Amino acid sequence: MAESDNATSAQQAETGMAGAKRPTPVLMIPLRRCGSHALRLRLNNSKEFYSPYPLHIVDFMPLVPRYGNLDDDENYFRLVVDVIGLQAASMVKWKDIVFDPVDVFESIKNDRRSVHRILWELLLRTGERHHARIVMDKSLDSVHYADELLQLFPNMLFLNVVRDPRAQVASMNRAIIHDYDSTLNALAWLEAHQLSRDIINRHPDRVLTIRYEDFLTNQETVLRAICGFFGIAFTSKMLDVTHSNEAQQISHMSALWESNRFPPILANKDKFKQQLSMQEIEVIESLTREFMQLYGYEFMTAANLELSQETIKAAKEKSARGKEVAWDSLKHDNYKDYVLRRFRADYLAGLNQRLPAHV
Repeated sequence: MAESDNATSAQQAETGMAGAKRPTPVLMIPLRRCGSHALRLRLNNSKEFYSPYPLHIVDFMPLVPRYGNLDDDENYFRLVVDVIGLQAASMVKWKDIVFDPVDVFESIKNDRRSVHRILWELLLRTGERHHARIVMDKSLDSVHYADELLQLFPNMLFLNVVRDPRAQVASMNRAIIHDYDSTLNALAWLEAHQLSRDIINRHPDRVLTIRYEDFLTNQETVLRAICGFFGIAFTSKMLDVTHSNEAQQISHMSALWESNRFPPILANKDKFKQQLSMQEIEVIESLTREFMQLYGYEFMTAANLELSQETIKAAKEKSARGKEVAWDSLKHDNYKDYVLRRFRADYLAGLNQRLPAHV
């Protein structure tokens, strides 16, 4: 696609069919289990802001090449249908909106074609439904696709949420969406923050970085900073999560979200000291040393370990065993969480079986 076509496509993405300015798109980055739901749910108390439960399009990305050439209308329409299906298979449904695949396809078919353009059409329509000026996607893993997103939406902003890697890894270790090993999760933390740093270096005016620990210490200061960056008004309702019906809803759906209906507990920032061994802490600190220094986290070890390939291989084997046990435990401990997660996983698996083997 020519550069002028890219510019036209981006301009169309920023305006509705009638030419009205659409909500400003925001992507939260760079990695889940950083306190992202706590921030999203509080910001949603603003009438100017909306962020629905994320679709985590990263799980869909391995399938995209299987749709073939997206310049082919039939292939692109199939992709539109299946992305809308992913939204329908989500654990938490988007409130008061139903998408017509034909309408969505017709509205974006002349724009630059991309799975991200489809996803963001759904997000922007949802934001417009809620009369929001800012629409945020909490699919933090989409940090991997920042360059393409900026081509589609040159006005996109990024909210970079930093959390102490030891605390975040400890949280990731207990989440079925991540690995069951501190080494692997620390490597994932490092990669995600390297990507976010690259965005910051290239587009400093488009990124606001906050530390989750600062949010725990003073919610209002951090939320005011975010609102200022987004250009929306701070409201005191953001400080009381009991205003959020979604917070109450999702807290009963999964053990990962139980705390979202309560005010944050400052003491929990050091809970990792009871959850991790000193060896695990040293591994995490060694891998993330540069970023811990950058963001002002104090070390507990010498942080100078070097990992061998044998160590990483053993970690992967351990994690695979842990994930099998976790799925089995989830099935017995919380059947609702299990069934909803399996439904989404089965939806993606079904697409994998149905799609042709395009090269």
